[in-house]
Amino acid sequence: MPVVTNSPGPADVFWMAHDGLPRQAPGSVATTELLLGLAAPLPDRPRILDIGCGTGAASLPLAAATGGEVVAVDTHAPFLDRLRSEARAAGLAERIETLDAAMQDLPLPAGGTDLLWAEGSAYLMGFDAALAQWRRLLAPDGVLVLTEAVWTTPQPAAGARAFWDPAYPGMRSTAANAAAAEAAGWTVRATYLLPDSDWAAYYGPLADRIDALRARGVDPAVLDEVAREIDVRRAHGDDYGYAGYVLRPHGRAK
Repeated sequence: MPVVTNSPGPADVFWMAHDGLPRQAPGSVATTELLLGLAAPLPDRPRILDIGCGTGAASLPLAAATGGEVVAVDTHAPFLDRLRSEARAAGLAERIETLDAAMQDLPLPAGGTDLLWAEGSAYLMGFDAALAQWRRLLAPDGVLVLTEAVWTTPQPAAGARAFWDPAYPGMRSTAANAAAAEAAGWTVRATYLLPDSDWAAYYGPLADRIDALRARGVDPAVLDEVAREIDVRRAHGDDYGYAGYVLRPHGRAK
């Protein structure tokens, strides 16, 4: 069995662990379909923007279910390469366009999106900043759907705090995020706490990949850090989760 001789750094190991996985955050096709249903009504052939698309876990089912056109945004080229390959295999290549761009500064026209989708990616900006900056992209009757890490208890365990506070100091409860959205001019159409099976869909393949990298001789200390989020979830999964939000700006179609 080959052994790694040139030890990769932490960033390299992170991508080695995540590249090629079906998901880069908790979720499932079932949850995507449920949230899409809650976002209705949508125009025929809606214009969809999938921000932080990864390998297309949402882009592909959204294009298939709606008949619309999807602009799938990410900054990691291997993710976009795989999405294009998957789109070709699914017969969706003509309806999925990839865009290598930062979510904080999207080179897209105002008002050109009927459905803005962001599964597990808004935290890179922060919930409030994402709502503020992405609003201009929506058509007059547009809808925003995103999933976000949330606290599910008012007093999370110290171990959960130790992991999440440095990574996402702005993390709040589902209710607090909904209140912040309303205060910022959004109507909260629905919220949905993702089930444990959605976490397993993400962490199962990731754990298998970490085991394979250990067998190859990748630095175990670096892999332990990558695996830490799985360990924290096992120990403190009752303290936090991922919530989906379906939002429309105040005064727009409902």
